[in-house]
Amino acid sequence: MIELMAEGISLRFDPSIGQIVDFTVTDGGRSISPLHKAPWVDSDEEFPDGMPPHLKTLGGDFFCAPFGQETEDMPLHGWPANSKWLIESNTTNRLCARLKKSVNGAKLIKEIELRDRHPFVYQRHTFTGSVLNIPFSNHANVSLPNGGIIRTSPKSEWRTPHWPVEIDPTRGRSGLSYPGQSFDPSNFPALTGTVDLTRYPWFPSHEDFVVGIEASDHYLGWTAVTRPVEGDLFLSLRAAKAMPMTMLWHSNGGRDYAPWSGRHFGCLGVEEGWAPHILGRDFCVNARLLGSQDSIFSVSHVIGAVSWPSQEAINTISLSDSKLAVEGECGTLNSVALWTEHLIKDFDAST
Repeated sequence: MIELMAEGISLRFDPSIGQIVDFTVTDGGRSISPLHKAPWVDSDEEFPDGMPPHLKTLGGDFFCAPFGQETEDMPLHGWPANSKWLIESNTTNRLCARLKKSVNGAKLIKEIELRDRHPFVYQRHTFTGSVLNIPFSNHANVSLPNGGIIRTSPKSEWRTPHWPVEIDPTRGRSGLSYPGQSFDPSNFPALTGTVDLTRYPWFPSHEDFVVGIEASDHYLGWTAVTRPVEGDLFLSLRAAKAMPMTMLWHSNGGRDYAPWSGRHFGCLGVEEGWAPHILGRDFCVNARLLGSQDSIFSVSHVIGAVSWPSQEAINTISLSDSKLAVEGECGTLNSVALWTEHLIKDFDAST
């Protein structure tokens, strides 16, 4: 386990699986650790045969490529989320690691950096080689044992895949309509009536997956999850055209087989990336995608947390010089330091 730290923030990274196990922000005199950990992690229990490595350590934050795909030779979410990373450089607040295996023939580099008095984890993943059209996603798992309020940057629509997460009722249950579509996440079709996807949870026991497609008229993509009981806020930031899909995994007691065993509650996967195949072979999502036999493709992502005692849902998030301005729906304002240059390359390449 590798530890990184800067003033006001620290994290632990596990290179054996490529996972940011957790991060902690000190803000407003309190410690905020918003990432989830499954109840079987660090236990001595035996796992089912063939279980993907990332599920054995489920939680934290990890990078997936190809996202949402598995084969006989590759586990679900690809090797970046399931195999060893080699550390190429490591300082107090920064590391660079190389995936030992390749991703569809491409090499992959991971960079993670913390900055003093910045409540954010800065990540960049760079593919070199044959990188054309590899579906990818940054997969943060937010801990919501007491529920949460979800807001995102503008979306053109929300959709579910053709098939539910859990098909066999003897193994688990999903609550949304599959396929389903809505332009309003607060009024999404469910098996019975509609549900409000901006609230978590919206059903006592379910396993569901829904995708928000980014609107085309802005450049900063964001997801904000208010944790009212904890009095804090989880933030995910990206260049909207580089990562034009926000995929939300609602895991709340909806799987009855091992290792889930009806005990995996309060986990919201905030998965930002590009993976149109999730919605069907013919579905198209425009994105800033590069790729050829000798190309380089780089994508940046930011996750973080701040104190948010107002408990409000978020109304708007915007950039101003080296600050991120966060405004609640009741008018609460918070301005925090942000390394804007980290995302500028993706903004520039998206135009």
